[in-house]
Amino acid sequence: MDLKKLASALIPDDDLISADKYEEIYPRRSLAKGAEVTRLAPSPTGFIHLGNLFSALADERTAHTTGGIFYLRIEDTDEKRKVDGAVESVIRSLKYFGIKFDEGAEIQSDLNFYGPYYQRRRAKIYRTFAKKLIEEGRAYPCFCTEEELDAVRAEQNSLKLVTGYYGKYAKCRNLSEEQIYSNLRQGKPFVIRLKSMGDVNNKSVFHDAIKGDITVTENDQDVVILKSDGIPTYHFAHAIDDHFMRTTLVIRGEEWLSSLPIHIELFKALGFEAPRYAHTSSLMKIDGETKRKLSKRKDPELSLDYYRSAGYYPEAVVRYLLTILNSNFEEWEMKNPSADWRDFKFRIDKMSRSGTLFDLDKLSDISRTLVSQLSAEECFAFLKSWVDEFGTPSDKLHFKDEAYIIRILNLIMGVGGKKRRKDIERAEQGVRLMDYFFDDTFKPQYSYRFDAETVNAVLEKFAKLYDCSDDNSVWFSKVKTVAAEVGFCPETSEYKKNPEAWRGSVSDAAEILRIAVTGSPNSPDLCTIMNILGKERSLSRLASARV
Repeated sequence: MDLKKLASALIPDDDLISADKYEEIYPRRSLAKGAEVTRLAPSPTGFIHLGNLFSALADERTAHTTGGIFYLRIEDTDEKRKVDGAVESVIRSLKYFGIKFDEGAEIQSDLNFYGPYYQRRRAKIYRTFAKKLIEEGRAYPCFCTEEELDAVRAEQNSLKLVTGYYGKYAKCRNLSEEQIYSNLRQGKPFVIRLKSMGDVNNKSVFHDAIKGDITVTENDQDVVILKSDGIPTYHFAHAIDDHFMRTTLVIRGEEWLSSLPIHIELFKALGFEAPRYAHTSSLMKIDGETKRKLSKRKDPELSLDYYRSAGYYPEAVVRYLLTILNSNFEEWEMKNPSADWRDFKFRIDKMSRSGTLFDLDKLSDISRTLVSQLSAEECFAFLKSWVDEFGTPSDKLHFKDEAYIIRILNLIMGVGGKKRRKDIERAEQGVRLMDYFFDDTFKPQYSYRFDAETVNAVLEKFAKLYDCSDDNSVWFSKVKTVAAEVGFCPETSEYKKNPEAWRGSVSDAAEILRIAVTGSPNSPDLCTIMNILGKERSLSRLASARV
């Protein structure tokens, strides 16, 4: 059979350049020895999840720890699944967590020499190499219909055989030249398949950068490399792209281990040196008494939008993932509590070989710790970034007054004080804690422990004495005065000695004022709160809170 003639008949493109020319177009990268080139290669489906961030962080750290390159490639060969804006969403979501690309799709970079970074825009490259494989007798046309393939799978399942296109089930593998051209003249649609040279009885040892030495069975499947529309399959495209984008290390989920034999054979057939592979373990969670993989359907915490919309501190998510990515990160963090996480020397061989347990409680604890360490200005920036995207119209209006918010944060976060607040893990919590500082979000439900006459007396008497220029000492002395006038003990120590002798204590008077001003019996320093609110609003609340 004239294979060059067949290749031209199957791929008649007259504008393809020679395969060797691509080695010049995409030369080896000029990087220091040991520098790794890694990539994130998502499909533009619009859903980016924790597993993507998990892998992206491993990719980014591996590249940048070694002085290499981390790039973004979009695997958009499946046009049906494409979602508009998905690429921008990937970039935006990862940027939120501090993950930045050096080059790639939609990345403005002087390093963008290895594009296009969208697979559909690289069709000529794939067709060039598919044509080359046909000419070399390593690929052939397959005219099988979906019905025929379904029948093959049904037979294989009934016989409890491995399903696929191999051996005697590869019905188009040995078509004669006459049969092929007859099918072409009839206009029958076809795909291009790799002609596998593998034997499943042959096994070899493959070194995985995470899992170590593993046993791999040779591929015997004649997998599709070009679909009927001329677009490559993932298997074929990734082999060509990783070669010409000069990827040195592919970090991906362990679900791809089953495809490893196919990829090994494809690189050999193409004459390319394969990159190293590192297969990450699955993210797991405890569900009742069992451990299972995180699920898109069952677990909202798998979506990155979950962390962004709830407002987890982004660095907390990154630092937590580093604790499960590298077993020595926590020890390093304890020795370097104020260090930037990027200073940690990430190592791919320190990653777990088995299922990795994801603990949302531990992430929350890390988030609380980091938020408690922020300055008021840093906390404002963090909360505002959440408000800008997820806040209510009222929240957005409130955050236009940065100076006012900073005063509130200095109080409620304990900034500058001896005791910092450590119970805020998410931006949403922090924003809601400030609601009572604004009239449009102040929704009190007054619940006093004393009768109306006593409550009203406390509120009215204190309103007459209140002066917003009072410091805490003068402010509290006035609370004592009011307490004594309504029959409350003005001294806490005296009240504790003989509580039956009084209607209440000075702390009870303060509680009535606190409920009136904040709507709650618990709050930070009330004198400071009233000072932030100002005299007019403070007195207005004291008046409105009467019963």
